[in-house]
Amino acid sequence: MKLKLKPQPQSKPEPTLAKPPRWRSYVALTRLDRPVGWLLLLWPTLWALWLAGKGTPSGLNIVIFGLGVILTRSAGCAINDYADRHIDGSVARTRSRPLANQEIAPYEALAVAAILALVAFGLVLLTNTLTVWLAVVAAVLALIYPFSKRFFAAPQMLLGAAFGMGVPMAYAAERNAVPPEAWLLFIANWFWCVAYDTLYAMVDREDDLKIGVRSTAVLFGDLDRVAVGMLHGAFLLSLLLIGRKLEMSWPYWLSLSIASALIVRQLILVRHRDPSASLQAFRENNWVGLVLTVGILAGFPAD
Repeated sequence: MKLKLKPQPQSKPEPTLAKPPRWRSYVALTRLDRPVGWLLLLWPTLWALWLAGKGTPSGLNIVIFGLGVILTRSAGCAINDYADRHIDGSVARTRSRPLANQEIAPYEALAVAAILALVAFGLVLLTNTLTVWLAVVAAVLALIYPFSKRFFAAPQMLLGAAFGMGVPMAYAAERNAVPPEAWLLFIANWFWCVAYDTLYAMVDREDDLKIGVRSTAVLFGDLDRVAVGMLHGAFLLSLLLIGRKLEMSWPYWLSLSIASALIVRQLILVRHRDPSASLQAFRENNWVGLVLTVGILAGFPAD
């Protein structure tokens, strides 16, 4: 007697996640959906333009540097993702990036970076020779930084130099010279950038330790909060010296006071080293930049 076996119900195939539209992948690659990054690059560039132009910078230079900041930051993000394509998948915050999850190919990221960089360089050609040469230096620093995490213990220091090049470039475009005050502002921005990017690196520190990626958050270890406080202090001190040298008026000093209070708030936020609080503290540097920009625009002394 033959047994009749009941047919087993076929299991449904696991649903596959649809890839996002191509344009969304490119937006994510270039971080155009996350403006905090290019704003942190824009604020010091605006400071430099206003200070170099003595309160009335060239309208053309404002357009050139405003667009240039967005283009170069986006190009830098594409290069960064190309450099980190094999490690981003191992970091919780970055595993959804389009190169890490293979939404786009590595050559596409390089092509996007090259196109954006060429357009940005075309804008620089509208200025002068000194600015063009400084732009070359900035491009080299921006290219080295993404790969420095493999061999340099403090890659944020290179990032600070790359981000700060907008300052001497702005002075060169306005005055065809880079006076000492420009380099003091460059140093101020360097301190600020290393401080806020250390906060950013604190978000990924545990993952970075596992995969061997270097950062100032890893380098400073238990002294991370002290180091961030000292870097921010040096940033504020540099701005104080600039304000005294240029005899800025009361709106500048008010903005510096408010910025100091915002920075104290950041240090309070990260007192427990919670990753989400570190990310929030990083983002709040945008308000520091905005407040100081208003202070510089309103506080430049009248002739």
